[in-house]
Amino acid sequence: MAIGPRLDLRQSQSLVMTPQLQQAIKLLALSNLELEAFVGEELEKNPLLEMAAEDGGEAPAPTDPATDSPDRKDDRHDNLIEGSDSLGDAPLDVDYGTETFIDDGPGDAVQAERTGPSMGEAMQSHDSSGEPIDFDSFAASDIGLHEHLMGQAGATFSGRDLLVAGQLIAQIDEAGYLEADIRDVAYQLGVGTGEIEAVLARIHMFDPTGVGARSLSECLAIQAREADRYDPAMAKLIDNLELLAKGAIPQLRRLCDVDEEDMADMIRELREYDPKPGLRYASDIAHAVVPDIFVREKGAGWIVELNSATLPRLLVNRRYYRELSAKSSTTAPQDKQSKLWLADRLASANWLLKALDQRQRTILRVAEEIVRHQEGFFRHGVVHLKPLTLRQVGEAIEMHESTISRVTSNKYLSCSRGVFELKYFFKSGIQATDGGEAVSAEAVKSHIRDLIAAEAPDAILSDDALVEILKARGFDIARRTVAKYREAIGLGSSVQRRRQKAIAGTR
Repeated sequence: MAIGPRLDLRQSQSLVMTPQLQQAIKLLALSNLELEAFVGEELEKNPLLEMAAEDGGEAPAPTDPATDSPDRKDDRHDNLIEGSDSLGDAPLDVDYGTETFIDDGPGDAVQAERTGPSMGEAMQSHDSSGEPIDFDSFAASDIGLHEHLMGQAGATFSGRDLLVAGQLIAQIDEAGYLEADIRDVAYQLGVGTGEIEAVLARIHMFDPTGVGARSLSECLAIQAREADRYDPAMAKLIDNLELLAKGAIPQLRRLCDVDEEDMADMIRELREYDPKPGLRYASDIAHAVVPDIFVREKGAGWIVELNSATLPRLLVNRRYYRELSAKSSTTAPQDKQSKLWLADRLASANWLLKALDQRQRTILRVAEEIVRHQEGFFRHGVVHLKPLTLRQVGEAIEMHESTISRVTSNKYLSCSRGVFELKYFFKSGIQATDGGEAVSAEAVKSHIRDLIAAEAPDAILSDDALVEILKARGFDIARRTVAKYREAIGLGSSVQRRRQKAIAGTR
């Protein structure tokens, strides 16, 4: 065998993901906001991409129809959202004999809401009663808890006390509790703990009442003092909150030395205090979920449609491409790099439109299969939710389950029963005791919730009792599973529920 360098030819196969394929996979998992940000970045990078007109109108026609005629057949592919001629993309169970597709769907309603009122409606600044509308009441307060407290500290303290107050306020969490240790603050600032305690006592009088407390008991005690209700009995009650949590009402009555009526009044008043006073100045604003898919009943079937208001409407400006191509040919015939860059931008724009269009079609196919499988839920509620896995949907529409997982991430479906994340419809199954069709775990949770809601105060159902009732209803379920489902829906054990009902009975 010769030893030395040589050249060999070998054939091999490998799976390589192109950048375009990686982009298409990435688009599947993006939410509405993420997709909007992604499209915005592409618009900045690619001069051939542009947004369609807001009113849904067509892009401006080229000035010379003769020169544009060879490319007119390609222009119809530039619209991202267009009607499809493929019967495979049709909604479920649509009666084409009676469906006219003229009336506005839910997607059009959302688009109208985004467009806003007409000019005449916008000029009306009075409500139906004739009173002027207070537009300031719609504005969310952008002042945070720390800013609110520092404003009060500036009007209360000065000099070194203001420095101490700022250090304490900086270590108050969003719920209004002081997270720092007094001795640590005193060591950092080089002052005595008594001075820190004095400043903190004045912070306790700030708005909101109870801010700066170091424990729940101290927070409630501050609010009780503010309400002039911090008598010895209330002090004993606040000092023994763990007994109240356990429902040990007789023991609390003995400690507080009050009768049943006074104890009920004290507990009722304690419930009116705010255990987290700082949250009223929380800066986080809850945003409504915008659904990606609308499902509505039509005759004996269902219509599944995408929310067009959330979809980007992109166009490839081919006229601009022809202008740039002609300009580069006349001014710089030898500039191959510019021509290559322009061709790359056109290919990238075309691929993005195809990827976005494929994304919408894939989402629609997955949603249609979910509606077909979970029709009982849409007609009768969560009790009729069936077990469903990603693999089942993937096999039904001939896609890999990883693709289904990406499609169902951060996507929401709106129907007559509310707005649900697509992953909500994928539930594990519980086998029926009679050997019939398995039921969804969510349906079992619904039964457990209804049973506990209907239990009497003197007949609290244990987990064993719930197992027997569920078996009588046809659910083959173990006690450990009942406990897991009960905890998942936020319901306590039978002992905890008995204590809660005992406390509720003292109202």
